[in-house]
Amino acid sequence: MTRKRGNNEGTFRKRSDGRWEARITLEDGSRKSMYGVTRQEAATRMSELLRDLAKGLPVVGERQTVREYMVSWLATVKPTIESTTWQRYGEYVRLHTLPRLGGVALSRLTPQQVQALYAAKLEEGLSPTTVSHLHALLHSALNDALRLGLVQRNVCDLVNPPRKRKVEMMTLTPEQARLMLETAAADRLEALYVVALTTGMREGELFALKWRDVNVDTAALQVRATLKNSEAGLITTYPKTSRSRRQIALTQVAVEAIRRQGARQNEERLAIGPAWRDKDFVFTDVIGGPLRRSNVLYRNFKPLLKRAGLPQIRFHDLRHTAATLMLLQGIHPKVVSEILGHASVSITLDLYSHVLPTMQKDATAALDRLLGSEAK
Repeated sequence: MTRKRGNNEGTFRKRSDGRWEARITLEDGSRKSMYGVTRQEAATRMSELLRDLAKGLPVVGERQTVREYMVSWLATVKPTIESTTWQRYGEYVRLHTLPRLGGVALSRLTPQQVQALYAAKLEEGLSPTTVSHLHALLHSALNDALRLGLVQRNVCDLVNPPRKRKVEMMTLTPEQARLMLETAAADRLEALYVVALTTGMREGELFALKWRDVNVDTAALQVRATLKNSEAGLITTYPKTSRSRRQIALTQVAVEAIRRQGARQNEERLAIGPAWRDKDFVFTDVIGGPLRRSNVLYRNFKPLLKRAGLPQIRFHDLRHTAATLMLLQGIHPKVVSEILGHASVSITLDLYSHVLPTMQKDATAALDRLLGSEAK
């Protein structure tokens, strides 16, 4: 009498296409096939499956490719992240991941293949920071695949991503900051630079600032939104944390600059007439529309620095300059952290650690004045 084949016992057959198929019946009654060019290759894959079953690892399919999974994954995460983040994810997947790994079976993706992807991207000229971001994206996607039982392990755990390259921070000295504002006195975006240097607001926060968020009588403004570029054009996003949604006290210099900005904007509105795009933005283009980063950078900010004879810093470095100047003036790091909208004061201290030695010298000098011979 022929014995019925038991669970986890395999059979072999040569297919009409020339490949060998090893087929096994699982504990739940389902059947799983593995393929190889030779009988030995199919047997090896079946042995690997039996070993994984003995370890309690999930049985995963081989048909779904990295391309199929990543496209599906992008659609799944889209409702959970900001549109600009999703757009960036799509670029990482479409431009960098799929051309090299798209055809690989998801369940058979190896650490070596991912490591080779990173090496190739660095060779093509991508920065270590960009490749590090690519690694973070793949790690997150494969973690979801692991949770769903589509893979047995997250191969990104076994890969060494490149270290992020720290962008050198450039800040203006107090003398340079004054020179910049003096040079900007006749510029239509003078108030933008003044507010940037006195509040340390992020570029997107400045561009999203509206008149209803500013109170010159109480010398304060509210940070409520950020203006960002996306595939659909400029979009407004809103801070997720109370740290980013914050009130900032304005200096008198900033208040006066904002008053001049209001008067200048009214003149432009009258000159343009019905064509004026009234969106309530404090800082606008010449017809009242929102500012665009590239236009401000290359048509306004860089030429301003050149006229003033100042280093060609990034616009974001105005934020660093504001933080550095506040710390050098003895403003408590906790207060500076709240003004900048950092999640914690430790971020502020880490970013601006170069200021700490000067602050320590000022502190010891103050103690000398208090407790030393000068106090007697």
